[in-house]
Amino acid sequence: MYICKLMLQAPNILDLAQKHPVMLNDLNILQEKERQTPGAVQYTIKRYSRIPKWNAEDMGMMVYHYKKNEPAASYLELRFCVSGNVYCRGKEQECLNCRNGLTKACSEKEETIDVMNFTFLPEHLLQFVKNPRSFDFTNEVLCFKHPSSFTKILPLCSRVRVILESLLNNTYTESFENIYINAQTQMLLLYSLECMLGNKEEEAFSCKFLANESDRDKILKAREVLLAHIGEPITIKDLSRKVAINECYLKKGFKEIFGTTIFDFYQSQRMEHAKYLLYEKGLSVTEVSLMLGYSSISHFSTAFKKHTGLKPCELLLR
Repeated sequence: MYICKLMLQAPNILDLAQKHPVMLNDLNILQEKERQTPGAVQYTIKRYSRIPKWNAEDMGMMVYHYKKNEPAASYLELRFCVSGNVYCRGKEQECLNCRNGLTKACSEKEETIDVMNFTFLPEHLLQFVKNPRSFDFTNEVLCFKHPSSFTKILPLCSRVRVILESLLNNTYTESFENIYINAQTQMLLLYSLECMLGNKEEEAFSCKFLANESDRDKILKAREVLLAHIGEPITIKDLSRKVAINECYLKKGFKEIFGTTIFDFYQSQRMEHAKYLLYEKGLSVTEVSLMLGYSSISHFSTAFKKHTGLKPCELLLR
């Protein structure tokens, strides 16, 4: 059941930014906001204390969720992870320095890693389609006519960064906040679509062969095969045969769509599954090591610590 759930989820942007699975229970959350702007967008903002040893990359991600037989269940999601911002822990108590614009003198400031999610529903996006019968790639996405779900990593340009910064620090309340959020998220959607899609499907991916829907589906299938072989290590050669695409295209396409290499993705998912088996199922380190196909407990322990920062036995003691 656990693996099946993973198949339906896009990669966690915090895991990708940090380049290994992140244990959210170990993070100190400074601020959390979740809101539904009427007739517009649902968004969540989570600001975490930045762990000194972390070296997370700033990144964005577009996730297109498509359900052919359930149109109302389809949605478009923008996810962002930004590090290096500063949050004032005394903000809610009206820190005098920050209130007067003297942020450099603030003794309550703390460096953060900020994770933001924006969810756009079909009824909201359809208002932007001028000609529903014109099915270039952009219209296909906005009308939810594109026939398969996809995930695409987005670079953070200066325009997007400015909007994210404004969303983190806006001081509007009630109706004014709704108006402001609606305006800013529409610009965020515009810049993200412009960055990823442009006016032609071919511009959506830097790997030109991914403009072909059949090839994109093969890359998505490769991810499913990897998840189905969590306990049975599979080579890239065997994986390419299973999805009927050559190794070079498989590696390039996987990195383009998911923002990580096949090996790193596979290892991170194995370690996530290991955490589940150890922490939730209560299996021993020896049992988990064997289930994941490791030849020795020491090899498993080394891999586990590399991706989680903990030895398997340390997780069990928590």
